[in-house]
Amino acid sequence: MTNNDVRSIQRKRFTAVAVTASMLLLGAGAASAAPAPGTAAVPQQDSGKGAAVPAAPATAPLANLSHLNFLMDTVPLSPVEGHTTYQLDRIPSAQAPWTYADKNADGSYARIGGGDLDPATGHWTQGAYNADDIARTAVVYLRHWQQTGDPASRERAFQTLRSLTYLQTTSGPNAGNVVLWQQADGTLTPSAKPVELPDPSDSAESYWLARTVWALGEGYAAFAGADPAFASFLQQRLQLALGSLNKQSLAKYGTYDTADGVEVPAWLIAGGADASAEAVLGLAAYAKAVPDDGLATTALTRLSEGVAAMSSGSGTEWPFGAILPWNKSQTLWHAWGGLAPAAAATAAGVLRQPRLLDAAVKDSAQFTPQLLAAGGPDNAWSPTPGEAQIAYGVDSRVQSLVATADAADAPGLLDLAAITAGWFFGANPSGAPAYNPATGTAIDGIEPDGRVNPNSGAESTIHALLTMLALDANPALKAKALGITRTVSTHGLSVVEAESGAIAGGGSVVKPASAWTGEANISGGAYVALDAGASLSVPLPAADEPRNIYPIVNQGFAPSGSTSWTTAKGPLGITRNGGAGAQGITDAPGILFPFALRRALPAGEAAVVGTTDGNVALDALLVQPQLSTVSVDGPGGQSTLYISAAPTSTVRNVHLPAGFHLSQQAFDASGRPVTAGPKQNGADQSRRIRVAPGGFTWVSLVRNQ
Repeated sequence: MTNNDVRSIQRKRFTAVAVTASMLLLGAGAASAAPAPGTAAVPQQDSGKGAAVPAAPATAPLANLSHLNFLMDTVPLSPVEGHTTYQLDRIPSAQAPWTYADKNADGSYARIGGGDLDPATGHWTQGAYNADDIARTAVVYLRHWQQTGDPASRERAFQTLRSLTYLQTTSGPNAGNVVLWQQADGTLTPSAKPVELPDPSDSAESYWLARTVWALGEGYAAFAGADPAFASFLQQRLQLALGSLNKQSLAKYGTYDTADGVEVPAWLIAGGADASAEAVLGLAAYAKAVPDDGLATTALTRLSEGVAAMSSGSGTEWPFGAILPWNKSQTLWHAWGGLAPAAAATAAGVLRQPRLLDAAVKDSAQFTPQLLAAGGPDNAWSPTPGEAQIAYGVDSRVQSLVATADAADAPGLLDLAAITAGWFFGANPSGAPAYNPATGTAIDGIEPDGRVNPNSGAESTIHALLTMLALDANPALKAKALGITRTVSTHGLSVVEAESGAIAGGGSVVKPASAWTGEANISGGAYVALDAGASLSVPLPAADEPRNIYPIVNQGFAPSGSTSWTTAKGPLGITRNGGAGAQGITDAPGILFPFALRRALPAGEAAVVGTTDGNVALDALLVQPQLSTVSVDGPGGQSTLYISAAPTSTVRNVHLPAGFHLSQQAFDASGRPVTAGPKQNGADQSRRIRVAPGGFTWVSLVRNQ
């Protein structure tokens, strides 16, 4: 479970960590994170010990619901004004998952709630269960039931949907909205401690309302034929939720806010493409089943349009084609709730609006390869990479790649999905599996240095299982992902701190009280303030290839001249010190932003000099190789993904061991195959790798027969 105000969490959690090129992501040793306070309840044993987790046979189902079932509990439901559910008079209870599961020393797990436990009341300061996790748990059971026919999953889907709808407020000014937290005895907790916004939690639209729409939409589609009466109830509750959204965010459809001079859609749920995307997934499932429901189709169309409108940048401009998650920041991307490409791709098919695919393809085929090359599926760039990696973010990437590959007929995206899913099987900074198919447990996260949080709460379990269900449904992708168990190296976007440079003239290193600006993070917690006429010489690691340089400038609103960037071989470009666009809805004036330079840094150059004619705050340099790589290994053999940020085709000679040949497949910037040419695709003895401009090439080392 994660707070709906994800950005407030991120202000506390983001740490800017420099990611060096060609960093080896091998096992750095696991360290247990401190468990949250709580009490043991119904311990479950997990015999998996990190690297000792046995590999799953390619033919065996990966989706093991045992741990999710362990998290489930029976919740007594009392008649409360404004809160009821399906057949409450006949079945005065439902089922919901505990929020967290802390791992004990003996390998068992203890189910706990959020916050501190009051022994006198048995209540947690937040609650035992929450709407976010209940909704997503319902999605897991629904998909598992639909995919396997399992009657137990059908029953648990039924029960969790009953539990979820009990949390939805049915009367009064907040009708349609959802209470977030619930105690083990069924008591609702409208206001948690610490306070979460909105407060009370059903007083406005929220992430949990968006996820409720997701579950209700997929729930209706699944039960429409199996249980029409229950499906009708879910339809009524979905319409109740849409009625609420139509009074809130969707009432602003067609209007735009300003964020640092950029127009952004004003009608996203809670201001987020992330929240809106999860609602879109539910509405797409529902609209496919009931295409003549104008209320739902209109909401689907408008939310999808808003999500796609948050697409930004290109392969050589921040954020490199990603769909930004928050309309109040042009500099923050996070994978938490990162299902926007999946939503846009899915809606494009349901609504027959191919233009929605453009945003999904850019994010999947241009941004995601850069993300993988920078060290793997980080949970956030703000704007520098280096955040922890969690199952939610990894699953969001996998789901988006699979959905976009299908919708856009872009098979190259499935290679990216295999690398991303390999995170669960050991291709991650810890070097150990993050998911155990024997128990259905998934770790709660991996820090950039490889430290592991060994707990296995609802959110991690849910999203690991959603990935496993996607793999089980795609046997070829499943086999390829299972064959990737180690990240050998990554060579991609890295950070060089401005404070590592030499100041000439007036200037100093500044360490602000907080790295968080209100919409982004100061990398390394410090920046360089230069006076007019001063310069900063920043040393760079040596490289035998061209690199794109992005100075991160804390650009003020007032004009303040510009900074000229040069090397020994000539000028690279100019960045403005001030002149940021109108602040608008953002939480801070000005913008901390990585600006693209007009020319690439030539091969062999090892320093960049910035000379300013006005006062400027320089945070760091993002350094992007024009040819990035991700090298992986495992039962499937050795493979490398080559990723272009160059304006023309790139040719690279590689070492080819005796007795081997290369198998390579080149894809363009949309993930579609490049037309095969001589020694371009297939078996190759030439040692030459060709990468299309802005595209990527998958290369495998194959032993000669």
